[in-house]
Amino acid sequence: MFNNLCVHLLVCVRACVCSVPGQASLEEPYRSVCFKVFLQTLQSPQPPDADPLLYCMMVQGAVKGLQASLSGGKWRFGGSEELGALLAVLKRFMFHGCPGVCVEWLSVLYPAPLPQYETCCPKPPQPPRDPPAQTKTSANKKRKSKGRGRKAGEEEEVEREVRPGPPGGGRTWPKTPGLPPSPAVVSSLASFWKMSSSDSEFSDPEGAAHSKLRLYHSRVRQGVLLCLLTVVKAVDRRTLYGYWSSFIPDTPIGGPPPLTLLTIVLKDPSPKVRTCALQVLSALLEGSRQFLGVAEDLAPPRTSYTPFSFSMATTVRELHRSLSLALLAESSPHTLTQVVKCLAHLVGNAPYNRLRPGLLSPLWRQIRPYLRHRDVNVRVSVLTLYGALVSAQAPLPEIQLLLTQPHTPPPQDTALSWRQGDGTGSPSHTPHTLQRNSQTPHTHTPPASHTPGEEESRVPWLLQLCVSLVTQPRDDQSDSEGPGGGASVLEPSPVRLEALQVLAHLVRGYFPLCQVCLCELGGVSARCLRETDPSVQLHGAKLLEELGTGIIQQYRSESSQPESCRVPIQQVVQFWVEVLSGPLNGALQSQQHPTLQTSACDTLSSILPQAFTELPERSQTLCITVLLGLTFSDNSLVKAAAVRALGVYILFPCLREDVMFVADTANAILTALDDRSPNVRAKAAWSLGNLTDTLIVNMGCLGEVFQEELSDMLVLQMVQSATKASTDKDRVKSNAVRALGNLLHFLSLGQLTRPVFQRPLEEAISALVTTVQSEATMKVRWNACYALGNAFRNPALPLDSASWSASAFSALCSVVISCQNFKVRIKSAAALSVPASRRCYGDAERFGCVWRSLLTALEHSEETRDFLEYRYCSALRHTLTHSLTHLLQLSQSHDMPALGASLQTEEGRGFRGHLVKYLRGGGGGVECEREGEGGGGEEGEIEEDGEDRLRAFKETLERLRGLSGEGEGEERMSAKVVVAVLEDVLRSCEELKVTTSD
Repeated sequence: MFNNLCVHLLVCVRACVCSVPGQASLEEPYRSVCFKVFLQTLQSPQPPDADPLLYCMMVQGAVKGLQASLSGGKWRFGGSEELGALLAVLKRFMFHGCPGVCVEWLSVLYPAPLPQYETCCPKPPQPPRDPPAQTKTSANKKRKSKGRGRKAGEEEEVEREVRPGPPGGGRTWPKTPGLPPSPAVVSSLASFWKMSSSDSEFSDPEGAAHSKLRLYHSRVRQGVLLCLLTVVKAVDRRTLYGYWSSFIPDTPIGGPPPLTLLTIVLKDPSPKVRTCALQVLSALLEGSRQFLGVAEDLAPPRTSYTPFSFSMATTVRELHRSLSLALLAESSPHTLTQVVKCLAHLVGNAPYNRLRPGLLSPLWRQIRPYLRHRDVNVRVSVLTLYGALVSAQAPLPEIQLLLTQPHTPPPQDTALSWRQGDGTGSPSHTPHTLQRNSQTPHTHTPPASHTPGEEESRVPWLLQLCVSLVTQPRDDQSDSEGPGGGASVLEPSPVRLEALQVLAHLVRGYFPLCQVCLCELGGVSARCLRETDPSVQLHGAKLLEELGTGIIQQYRSESSQPESCRVPIQQVVQFWVEVLSGPLNGALQSQQHPTLQTSACDTLSSILPQAFTELPERSQTLCITVLLGLTFSDNSLVKAAAVRALGVYILFPCLREDVMFVADTANAILTALDDRSPNVRAKAAWSLGNLTDTLIVNMGCLGEVFQEELSDMLVLQMVQSATKASTDKDRVKSNAVRALGNLLHFLSLGQLTRPVFQRPLEEAISALVTTVQSEATMKVRWNACYALGNAFRNPALPLDSASWSASAFSALCSVVISCQNFKVRIKSAAALSVPASRRCYGDAERFGCVWRSLLTALEHSEETRDFLEYRYCSALRHTLTHSLTHLLQLSQSHDMPALGASLQTEEGRGFRGHLVKYLRGGGGGVECEREGEGGGGEEGEIEEDGEDRLRAFKETLERLRGLSGEGEGEERMSAKVVVAVLEDVLRSCEELKVTTSD
């Protein structure tokens, strides 16, 4: 029974589940009981004789109770059945009080990739109206227009049933370029919210009651959407993806429209309800890249069935279409901001490189006029959307074309109008003023270093716009910015900050288009650094960092940009000379703003190495001195950034051979490795890995001279610190083991024979073995395997006699067989093929163990529980076969029994086929990439072609033939077996070669 008592009881139960700061929350069993009470209340049907206002109050109480139960934690109220029931009831009440909605709602929603449509239900027969209500005279209309005597606060919340259209006419739906709404859509949109009875049919008391009921209905819908937003935040995203089709359409709205969140966005008369629906939609889209990433419609459509990827692509297109309509029709600035934010979430997560072009161009042009909207929040959100557009899979050909197109005035039908809230009823922006505002303050003055012409026309108009928003004063001041403005007033801080972020996104994704303004953008950054607002200074420093990173990307060896199109070195040097002599120094010393100091350190680390060499000595000394000093900062963020920057500088050719700089950097890194902050230790470990990479490079270039100049005690400290760091968190451990491998490779014979190095050496090897055999992440184990292989390259290490040698080989043999990750298997197999001499493998028993492990791993190279690992099968087989042939090349007479016995097994017969493929140049390359920042190197990869492999194989066969003629007994017989197998392999290769040539 629905009465006031029920409403008050719901309020009491809701108070029980509401958490109070400083007090213990309701225990879980009681919270679950309250949750079920709220859910069952909403699931109960509305009695025919219930007071609609009282029913709305009860629904609101139950919805707020559900929201209180869910807030502050994850979903913990049962499985998919309970979640489906909750989502079903929330979807039903999303449309509570909506005229014309008459469907049979599902009691439970089930996760499915396809939509679950509600079925229409017959409308109950309408009772005949009272004669007085049908014979109202026109006098009532006149009285009604004078006002209904409502309270002022209530008047503000009551919304019109039909959303307002443009001034001077009814609601129209402008055509979106590339997304034309069908006549059925327009008809549906126009009729869906049509009032069942116009206001003219009610007297004053009846009209007031009707308006109050509409108000209560909108409050119910608003509360339900806020509760749904809480559910979206509480439920795991992967679980929630199954219910997308119930809230997001994948087909254009038309005919019997599917009832989704976009229905509310397009048709609900309350801007508050529309805003809540957009917030829910944004929450669903945020972080959905993994889900939307499967969308693709580049392939021709199939007629037999619709792939899931095509369905997702249709969903993305429908989201674009509906949100574009909402953007054009929206009149509330707050809701308009949410529409643009929702579009930004969509653009940031949709895979446009897998979709047919044409989605972004209409949106790009449609939002341009809103850059001069009178509301600051709208302008900021539009800039955020532009930032998402230039960040989406950059560089995207469609966006690149839009950036290079000349600026054109916005079309007439997209001119903004302030349809409500002006107080005058006049539009705030006409096409003429939009054109004036979009051109006048943003005309780009050609810099002194450029001449007007073709080069100037290549400057992206968005770049010019953002620069003007940051540096130039506004022509007019919006009402929301308060009085006291003038022609010299700059844009509000949020607009300027967002414009700086768009500039950073532009430089990051489309640097070739921005490099013509390199000096001008540097000037913008310098101007920002001179300001007093720390946020503006921070974004100015980040823009400098992006400029430096863009230059570095051009000069990388893998860059596809021709050398003639790169920024000349002399221009880069001049750029950094001006930067280092400007206000960046003040930012580096700004101790009261550590975030700014951090960004300034990152800026110093983005200097092109070739340009750093050409900088004046004073500038080089400044960079090094400042960074070494900031490694002792009290702020962990500053210290981490400074240590990382030193890790970048240690790789510079002009600095890595400077023993004093290497020593100073090493001491700073070792100090940071003992810091309390995990972030500082992670950056220090990465820098130590880079420093030890430098040691290996110097050992190859300078030989023993550099090893002798570097202090033995400093090397010992690095070994001990890296060993200690290998027991830290994974993000520290991954680079610590990399550094250990380099250090074990770097140690000289004189150092290894010193007693002080004996125990640290054993501890270092033990740390690597433990890491290889641990359950750490793939990145850590991959680097540990690489580190052991790197250590094996040191000829001074006593691999044949050391006590730790057996455990090192045993760990690699175990991993190459049992590890679930194929990348780890690949690197362990590569490490086992590193030793260059037979004595490094120890006695015949250990050599045979290594051989059998590789042979077993090759036999089971396709066995995995993870389907994604199959893409590395070819690389794994290639590496395993290479390692086995390496062992054949080094094998001696006493190794023949183990080799001969294994080649006669099933695994041996499988090895023959893989060996034939390997010798003919097939099998795939070794797919060993750097695992994140500072991962392992690329040493050990096999670059020779099939002819080189075949030549080396023939030499091995000839040597083994000699062994088969020597010795006696089992060794001789086994050698003959091995030779026979290899001769059979060689014949197969020659026969295949002849067949291929024919």
